[in-house]
Amino acid sequence: MKMEIPAAVADILEKLQANGFEAYAVGGCVRDALLGREPEDWDITTSALPQEVKKIFRRTIDTGIEHGTVTVMIDKTGYEVTTYRIDGDYEDSRHPKDITFTASLKEDLKRRDFTINAMAYNPQEGLVDIFGGQEDLEKGIIRCVGSARERFDEDALRILRAVRFAGQLGFEIEEETKQAIPEKAAALTRISAERIRVELDKLLVSSHPEKLLVASETDILKYVLPEYDVMLRTPQNNPHHIYSVGKHCMKALQCVNEYCLANEIDRKQRSVLSWVMLLHDAGKPEMKTTDFAGIDHFKGHAEVSAKLAHNILRRLKFDNQTISLVTRLIKWHDYRFTPEEKHMRRAANRIGVDIMDLLFIVETMDVRAQNPETWEAKLSIIQKAEEIYQEILKKQQCLNLKDLAVNGGDLMREGYQAGPKLGEILNYLLECVLENPEQNQKETLLRLTKEKFQ
Repeated sequence: MKMEIPAAVADILEKLQANGFEAYAVGGCVRDALLGREPEDWDITTSALPQEVKKIFRRTIDTGIEHGTVTVMIDKTGYEVTTYRIDGDYEDSRHPKDITFTASLKEDLKRRDFTINAMAYNPQEGLVDIFGGQEDLEKGIIRCVGSARERFDEDALRILRAVRFAGQLGFEIEEETKQAIPEKAAALTRISAERIRVELDKLLVSSHPEKLLVASETDILKYVLPEYDVMLRTPQNNPHHIYSVGKHCMKALQCVNEYCLANEIDRKQRSVLSWVMLLHDAGKPEMKTTDFAGIDHFKGHAEVSAKLAHNILRRLKFDNQTISLVTRLIKWHDYRFTPEEKHMRRAANRIGVDIMDLLFIVETMDVRAQNPETWEAKLSIIQKAEEIYQEILKKQQCLNLKDLAVNGGDLMREGYQAGPKLGEILNYLLECVLENPEQNQKETLLRLTKEKFQ
């Protein structure tokens, strides 16, 4: 079969072969090309040793030479070229104790995780598919190369990667592979939080984040995200809900992903919104009460959910900006808008202008994951509130101290002393302007200050 590959990749393959070595594009790039997707990276495997690769190409970087990897630079783009290898024993459920270079492509492919990632290609020989990866792509299944138990013993992260690939590709996990997961899942405790985060994040922003439920069925969650496991087991006997807490959050996550894909939301915001929707009700199990009529209530859950989300994201080693955005949106996700200008100005001031647009998305998707019989009125209010807020922005009305027509320097020039009193005056003036935006004029505000404080 013929596969389109970049000219630079074809050039690297040709030069290696011209020097008497075998060379193939390998792994995820071959998988993606067969699926008609644009590969993010093109990796190359070869029988040439690292030092031999370095002699053939003018510009190289020793990115992982101890593991056989040299990066070949073509113009400004790097391509990883790795020598065929056999991994030694794995002692930490992640890394081989040692590696041995080999002249056998089959031995190199045999050490890889899943059949769909164990295919190689070059233009002269076509597709090399020893383990049935192309057939598994056609069937839509994730299957380990050889023994699933052995592959998971070698690298426990493969357990989570199986679920992640299922989510990204919309595939099912093959039965033998799936059966091995709960037997080996405890080894995930030996994997770094950063690695866990990367896999979970890729799954949540995928087109099938509901594959996270497979992680619950196979005992993965209790090792990587136990809070969500509890959410899945918490029912909501309430007229506003038809799902458990966990399934409601998953439904909201699916809704937000569909919205993000339809509106071409960038990857960073998709990640933030995905984690918000997954964890926005994380505090409900703790705050659940049941009244005399058997109806469940969750008062105060937003604050508790925000604190839990903060702890979870910190544990997963997220950056501070992401943690702040996610926790703030969760804190305010249950805010009830009053669709009037005055109330929307105060809401924006209280919540923060920087997250208002995202909050409208969060609240909309939260409602769409509830009982459909309750949607209409709630969605109408959110829509009207957003329309009014956008009008406020168009009118450039003042929503915070930064937009106030006077500042501390102006007040000091009027004779007011530096100190806490200045803050009190500015906050008073902001309250005036939030109530009556037309008062945001320097002369008017200075007059109001004299009337109130002189």
